[in-house]
Amino acid sequence: MRGTCSGHTPNVQSTTCFVADGQLCRIETDHSIVPDAAPETSTAMKTSSASVHRIELHLHDLAQLFNSMDPTPFLHKDLDPEAEEFIESWALEFPPESRIHIAIHLEQLPTEGDASALVNEAIHNYYDYKVGLARRGLHRLLREGRKSLVIGLSFLAICLLAANAIEQFTTGTFLTIVRESLTIGGWVAMWRPLEIFLYDWWPVTRRIRLYRSLSHAQVHITHGK
Repeated sequence: MRGTCSGHTPNVQSTTCFVADGQLCRIETDHSIVPDAAPETSTAMKTSSASVHRIELHLHDLAQLFNSMDPTPFLHKDLDPEAEEFIESWALEFPPESRIHIAIHLEQLPTEGDASALVNEAIHNYYDYKVGLARRGLHRLLREGRKSLVIGLSFLAICLLAANAIEQFTTGTFLTIVRESLTIGGWVAMWRPLEIFLYDWWPVTRRIRLYRSLSHAQVHITHGK
């Protein structure tokens, strides 16, 4: 399904690359063009106005899409690492509000069941699982940040008090070096919590949004090269 609007032509961009044992994969991006909406309808049209990004994989069979070393049932299998990296690397390039369609072209279709429904559920289950993992990782990171902040502030306070005491009651070149070293060391102890709260958390939240988007992606299976 392409995100188009009557009377307008979508701008389509395409790129090619190889993945999954040399099988050709193509990605197409459809940027929907939506006319200006009235203020009272802009919220309702927010979802429909999102760009539709289409990722196409050309594989021999479904075995190339999933990790052959994973013994779990089909609906809970991990994706093949190369296919996973391909899908996620391109999905990261899309705007956060985009809708993602994944089209998988198989030379050999499964003989049993509805392939589209099965793969759709399997991919959704996999990325729902990754959303949970990423959220737990974010909680651990923020918990580590809070602990590091308490430790860093405590150590900084001790170092500044010690440096202030040295400055007030003693003199000398050596003690000046010690005082400056305590001040620097105290601020260095704040490096880790600042790194977490300024830089480390937002790539994780971006991944969570990515996995959530992929867990709602529309997946279609077609027969052909």
